[in-house]
Amino acid sequence: MPRLLRHTLLILLPLVAALALAPALYGNHLLLFNVIVFLTLAQGINIIYGFTGYLPFGYVGFFGAGAYGFALAVMHLHALPLVALAAGGLAALLLGVLLTPLLRLSGAYFSIANLAAALAVLQIVSNPALESVTKGPYGISLSGVFDPALAYGVALAILAATTFLVIWLRHSRFGMALQAIREDAISAAMAGIDVVRGRVVAWLLAALVAGLTGSVYAWYISVFYPETVFGGEITIFAIVFALFGGTATILGPILGVVILYGIYNAIGISAPQYFQLIYGLLIMGLVLFLPNGLASLLRRRGIDVP
Repeated sequence: MPRLLRHTLLILLPLVAALALAPALYGNHLLLFNVIVFLTLAQGINIIYGFTGYLPFGYVGFFGAGAYGFALAVMHLHALPLVALAAGGLAALLLGVLLTPLLRLSGAYFSIANLAAALAVLQIVSNPALESVTKGPYGISLSGVFDPALAYGVALAILAATTFLVIWLRHSRFGMALQAIREDAISAAMAGIDVVRGRVVAWLLAALVAGLTGSVYAWYISVFYPETVFGGEITIFAIVFALFGGTATILGPILGVVILYGIYNAIGISAPQYFQLIYGLLIMGLVLFLPNGLASLLRRRGIDVP
């Protein structure tokens, strides 16, 4: 059986089935929805960082652009939710195109510039002068389209499509070309790989993933403020989850979200006064002892991690 099909059957289908059945077995619907959101965002980080080596500290900018694209389509165009969802994805994609010149940078320079771009977008949408368009800093209410059950299902479909995209990248010639670019762009170019095209395509795919996720998030909660969808903790969580499990893998970001987000919620409930200390120590341990994530640890023990 081809590895693409095998990993789809062994990873994607059980994941989707478990999350589809989970609301009937567990009462905290918002928690389950957030799991889907972070699973999708962690795979989005995986696409741009795991396969090309670009670490986007401002990845939340695409998430926020998607949320506002959805909201503006509903408020001003009276679009149906699914149409507005596409508008949110398009808004993030256009932002990705606008920020494509950032790919000329590398390392910390790219990460910091990307973060600055996300902060700039936040300042634009929260500007009181744009209250008639974006509602400025006063928040958005979309109660007319509030439908958490349907939004949950659509979010699950976006997660399924994103995970399948990562599975495809893991086994396709294009994905292998991206990994070659990540390891040594000069050697990849000499081997005939279009380095610029590869980076741009991965960048825009990651932007689209975050934009669609932000759109469905806005649909699910229906009431939010600029800081809610442009909050830096969204990027931090997505990056930490992806790195903890291991990037450039299919299963790594999934393991990262399940383990760390589970610990995050357990600590927040059982020991909220020690939450920041314990979670901070966990992240420090990750950086010091598992720089390549759980996937590297499992491989050292002879376990193949797809």
